[in-house]
Amino acid sequence: MRRPTVLREAMVATSHPLAARAGVRALERGGNAVDAALAAAAMLCVAEPGHTGVGGDVFAQIWWEGDLHGLNGSGRSPVDLPDLRVHQRGPGSVTVPGAVRAWADLAERYGRLGLDAAVADAIDAAERGVSATERVAQNWAASDRAPWPPPRLGEVYRLPELARTLRLIEREGPAALYGGEVAEVIASASWLSVEDLAAHVSEWVEPLRLGYRGVQVCELPPNGQGAAALIALGLMEGLPNTLHSRIEATKLALADAYAWIADAPLPEFLLGASHLAARRSLVAPERALDPQPSAPPRGGTTYLCAVDGDRNAISLIQSTYEHFGSGVLAGDTGVVLQNRGACFVETESHPNRIAPGKRPFHTIIPGMLVREGALLGPFGVMGGAMQAQAHVQLVHGLVDRGLDPQRALDEPRFRVEAGRRVALEPGLWAAAPELRALGHELELAESEHGFGVGQCIHVEGEALLGGSDGRGDGHVSGL
Repeated sequence: MRRPTVLREAMVATSHPLAARAGVRALERGGNAVDAALAAAAMLCVAEPGHTGVGGDVFAQIWWEGDLHGLNGSGRSPVDLPDLRVHQRGPGSVTVPGAVRAWADLAERYGRLGLDAAVADAIDAAERGVSATERVAQNWAASDRAPWPPPRLGEVYRLPELARTLRLIEREGPAALYGGEVAEVIASASWLSVEDLAAHVSEWVEPLRLGYRGVQVCELPPNGQGAAALIALGLMEGLPNTLHSRIEATKLALADAYAWIADAPLPEFLLGASHLAARRSLVAPERALDPQPSAPPRGGTTYLCAVDGDRNAISLIQSTYEHFGSGVLAGDTGVVLQNRGACFVETESHPNRIAPGKRPFHTIIPGMLVREGALLGPFGVMGGAMQAQAHVQLVHGLVDRGLDPQRALDEPRFRVEAGRRVALEPGLWAAAPELRALGHELELAESEHGFGVGQCIHVEGEALLGGSDGRGDGHVSGL
């Protein structure tokens, strides 16, 4: 059993030790929570290159001087779209990578040290080399899209081409990626144009909020799936506190998300009392529902969070979607391009239908908790379609059960699949007979892979309590 990390001044929680260290170094140099998060985010592009990179997207929630802000750093499909087919991989699955633009926007609005400082440690790591952790080595070896040979556990790998691109970003800022030679190489490797890249901007957004048992749970609005977590929690408010109820609420919330979430404002009725009551009435204590959600593939993602001495905080998540994204390496830039276009659908009447210049349904969602108008803390769990349901389970542990961040993250999880199928981690296997009697079709999963990896920091009085998911390689550090 791991215990929470407890610190006084500032804290960074990431999925890799080098990223946590980069974040702490930024704090030691006089940076704030955003500087720490950006240094960690850049380092993760080197330390977990299959999960994230400068060819992916970023979303963030920022608690700043008592106010909450959101940043949507996701990219769009080509304006000149050659066809309306959804490609799962390859050049036609690529959307504009929004990560670097989002990093720059965060650094400009909130940071003290600048984007150049944020990428410095990542450049050094890419040039000198990184020892592969067990999780990185396993995921790399299992991918059929990896552009580089997989390292063994502990083997040092180097990414000199990526280091050169990061040096360009250090000198030129986001213009290094969205214009000039790098943009031309990205365009030549995908169906994007240099005009698509040049036109990209991030969007500052107002987070969605839901009151849940004395705590405000905050998620970003569409095109991300954060509303699914809020719908599930809204349903749970009026249901018995049972594992069956949590599974059923999650099923219904995912079905709503896959039907309605797209590159458009969230339909107001989804979080309305009448809709929640109608959906809640479908949950029966004696049988399992079969709402047939059509889940997108599992993806590879990195999540991190930070809180500083002024109690400003950031919840940040970034990803290339599936492991090594589209499988397209942009020339000699070291940039692996994401395959977020795979999250579009082809159904004509669906709001998430593929179209020119459109952002797809997005799986990555950063969370934030607020209590009585003050910061409680950032949280998040990576893992593709697992993310919204892991948010539900983590909030249940933190709020309903009063667990600290580490224990809440290490609690066993379920994963809702299509229909009545549900996967259970070993810690929930004792509930299998009861769930099967209700009609749930269970997979007793022996591997922790597929149940997400999360991070969480809480403000408790004058102290900070942090947790880093035991399913990952990371840890919590700070001052």
